[in-house]
Amino acid sequence: MRFTRSDILWRSSHDAVRDERRTADAVYGVIVGAGVMAAAHLPTSGRLALAVVGTLVVYWAAERYAAVMAKRTAAGHHLLRSELRHELADGWELVTASFLPIVVLLTVDGLGAELDTAVIAALVTSTALLFLAGLRIGAQGQLSFWERVTSAAVAGVFGVVLIALKVALH
Repeated sequence: MRFTRSDILWRSSHDAVRDERRTADAVYGVIVGAGVMAAAHLPTSGRLALAVVGTLVVYWAAERYAAVMAKRTAAGHHLLRSELRHELADGWELVTASFLPIVVLLTVDGLGAELDTAVIAALVTSTALLFLAGLRIGAQGQLSFWERVTSAAVAGVFGVVLIALKVALH
């Protein structure tokens, strides 16, 4: 099968939009997960991890519901099973992006640290992930060196603010 230039450009553009969407979902997921960690007052790291994952699954489900309903409205008819399956399989980065901070939370707590210390370690991990996402976004956007640094700094500031919130609340 031969692809025309327009086929290749469409596929490339489609892949870029999908990557953009996944990155946005991951950033949003890390921020929401970190927000739950910063604000929740739960007695154990296990319950906190469940609260983070549960909250992110609800956010994912609500976002997917809205996407399915919008697509159905735009199409003017029920979605085909394949379309529905595709929509429901999308966006998991919103949930999975917080797995590393959760692992850090559980590991630091498991090593005997205070729960607040484990939460701060998880929030620092979230901040690092946000900073790295900002760098990646800048690189994909072909930004200059200083624009990439600015992109990373802005993304990292979200994590820093959540750490400050955690410290202020406790």
